[in-house]
Amino acid sequence: MITLLRKLFIKDYQNVKDINVRAAHGKLAALFGIFSNLFLFCLKIIVGILTFNVSVFADSINNLSDMASSVITLIGFHYSKLPADKEHPFGHERVEYISGLIVSLLIIASGIALTYTSIKAIINYEYKELDIKVAIISLILLFISISVKIYQSFVNRKIAKLIQSDALRATAQDSLNDSISTFLVFIVLLITLLIQINNSKLTFSLDGILGTMISIYVILSGCFLLKDEINHLIGYHNEYKYQDEIIEIIKSNDKVLGVHDCLCHTYGPTKIFMTIHIEIDSNTSIVEAHDIADKIEHEIKNNYNVDLTIHVDPVDLENEELNKIKDIFNNLLPDNANYHDLRIAKRESNKVIEADIVVDFNVEFDIEKFKENLKEKLIEINIDYDIQLSLDRK
Repeated sequence: MITLLRKLFIKDYQNVKDINVRAAHGKLAALFGIFSNLFLFCLKIIVGILTFNVSVFADSINNLSDMASSVITLIGFHYSKLPADKEHPFGHERVEYISGLIVSLLIIASGIALTYTSIKAIINYEYKELDIKVAIISLILLFISISVKIYQSFVNRKIAKLIQSDALRATAQDSLNDSISTFLVFIVLLITLLIQINNSKLTFSLDGILGTMISIYVILSGCFLLKDEINHLIGYHNEYKYQDEIIEIIKSNDKVLGVHDCLCHTYGPTKIFMTIHIEIDSNTSIVEAHDIADKIEHEIKNNYNVDLTIHVDPVDLENEELNKIKDIFNNLLPDNANYHDLRIAKRESNKVIEADIVVDFNVEFDIEKFKENLKEKLIEINIDYDIQLSLDRK
């Protein structure tokens, strides 16, 4: 069904890396959400009036907020595809993150509202006898509502996966929350009906208790989604899933001896900028080095739509003294540390050994102690240079 809708309404629907195709997918999911939530709102209002069930009324209001979320998502995808301009030179794709953030806040707000309604139902509980025919009709309508919500979640999650959209992932989670919520309402109504058929009645608000439990789950899921959207806006590790793959492609080039200092900047799901340092033989001419870098940059742009900038670091492979220093580095550094940009540089009248030591964020590394040990080892082989080291975090 989803593939059919994509074929019917989205031109070049398989090219999901294209910003316009992504936006079309987002709009398709948003429009589906608007119309299906409007249908569910009307359906649950009818059920609520027929059964006097507070959870059903709360659910119907939640569907209105879901419809508002879909409208926000629609607006977000519309603005995210706008081209760069003077005020926004990197484009507008981060609007999608903002729409996802608003949806997350709406999920939290609906959870808080449901908490209030549920606790009020527990405190002010009053038993009302059900009309059996009306209750059976309501159960059928609620089953339809659950089915629609599950399908909503499936549609949004499927499209979110296709276009790597956290905004749609938030909407999918919201739909799943609603299906669980409505299912519990279904169970409460069924239990109440069965008890009534057996000439008994509930002495407490079962739907209020379950509603409170649901609301806690909804609030927590909204908080987790909110955290993800805030992380996107701040920037966080592994935000771009192809980063390691791109590094491996660059390292596979037979002219590239090593890579380091890879930085990835995202301005939206498809607006990616990356910088990286590559090491090549110092005997390589400037023209050839430029051609190597240029070829890699174009390859990555064509295959991943990433704007890559390469900095070339020359490596002296024939310097025996430098090779001895490398051996010492390899022996002294612990397994959880590495180095790059190791070179012998001239600073005024002095020679200096320069290098960057790389360790993880959670690893303690005493760089001064390392320098002392390095100095001792170098003196043993008659190398007495100044040492200048920088500490890098992976």
